[in-house]
Amino acid sequence: MGREVGPRVAARFGRALLELGGNNAMIVAPSADLDLAARAILFAAVGTAGQRCTSLRRLIVHRSVYGTLIERLAAAYRSVPIGDPLEAGTLVGPLIDKRAFAAMQGALASAKADGGKIHGGERALADRYPEAWYARPALVEMPGQTAIVCEETFAPILYAMQYETFDEAIALQNGVKQGLASAIFTTDLREAEHFMSAEGSDCGIVNVNIGPSGAEIGGAFGGEKETGGGRESGSDAWKAYMRRATNTINYSNALPLAQGVKFDIG
Repeated sequence: MGREVGPRVAARFGRALLELGGNNAMIVAPSADLDLAARAILFAAVGTAGQRCTSLRRLIVHRSVYGTLIERLAAAYRSVPIGDPLEAGTLVGPLIDKRAFAAMQGALASAKADGGKIHGGERALADRYPEAWYARPALVEMPGQTAIVCEETFAPILYAMQYETFDEAIALQNGVKQGLASAIFTTDLREAEHFMSAEGSDCGIVNVNIGPSGAEIGGAFGGEKETGGGRESGSDAWKAYMRRATNTINYSNALPLAQGVKFDIG
């Protein structure tokens, strides 16, 4: 849609503020607080049933802590409460429609064909809500960042991958066409500073020891690359919605000219 809207706005010299999607990743470093990370991952990945622009979709974990973290997440995925979002205690509601469920299943089939190991992902509560499309959130262990991992599927799918070096983790984080939100969990100050620098995350939103959640809208909210650019909030957002004028008022009877030019007439 952005590819269609952008040129039409540009043709009339208008301004566009586009937010076109995200494929948000989190790096979990060896020094990370895994209890904190696990809670952040679960909410970011399964909250709103994965139907949020800032939903966590890619998890990049150091090999030394991968097994421990995935075991915790798999157990949490099996027990997360699914149901009517109007009922107390529900954490995961339904997908928006049948087409969204079909897209989720298609993505999981592609991931499996690429060698992925899938935890969850099946339809849920079909007997209770036959006309609704509930799904158990899916945690997918991937051998690498395959084509399906690089696509945004608007559903509760989290692709988990391993890394060995920090440069490898940054390359995986940045190796998609979207650039909305990102996060790192680490207690190494050098890693945190690197991630926030120009050589780190190439996203518009960069978090340290907190996951992408949507609450970032209080700041300059927006992304880079095929996420569209521009910021919807924060101190500079007004520039996208207003026209700026430079006004000059001369209160004297002299005529100041630019760059000290003299323009005397008889």
